[in-house]
Amino acid sequence: MKWTVHGERMIYESPWISLALTDIEIPGGERFDHHVIRMPAQAAGTVIDDPDLGVLLLWRHRFTTDTWGWEIPAGRVDDGETPIQAAARETLEETGWKAGPLRPIGRYFPHNGSSDAVFNLFATDSAEHIGDPTDPSESERIEWVMWPTLRKEIAAGRIGDGLSLTALLWLAFDKTGAGTAP
Repeated sequence: MKWTVHGERMIYESPWISLALTDIEIPGGERFDHHVIRMPAQAAGTVIDDPDLGVLLLWRHRFTTDTWGWEIPAGRVDDGETPIQAAARETLEETGWKAGPLRPIGRYFPHNGSSDAVFNLFATDSAEHIGDPTDPSESERIEWVMWPTLRKEIAAGRIGDGLSLTALLWLAFDKTGAGTAP
């Protein structure tokens, strides 16, 4: 069943996020206003999974949830940039490591019931250390974490953001040979 959109008006707009009030009608005739978060740019994240070093992660604080946790390097796709270019750029800026050849592992809508946000995920099995991060405010520290420890960190709730969890679990699933990401 497809919902009918009768119109939409913006309540708030910024370069990072917008909030719309959408006039919708669901099958059966009920019509109401629905809040929708509009994201003007896609996001991209990279899992660097080096067989000898582990997975490159950032330890950071997120003020919105007041939580600390491990995250993969990620950020928004800038105008004129492809998601794969953004993933490579964000990795270098945030970690000081230049990702090897990137391959897509998935693309998804993190909260498609209320937002049009799109996350693009990439992986590589190599990286070259170039220097210090050019964006040092992104994290408290950067570390290589081996898969057995990574599993413990996920179980302990120290990897709690959806983009990182999805990327890591997608890659782990792919590594099992059980299938490949769409």
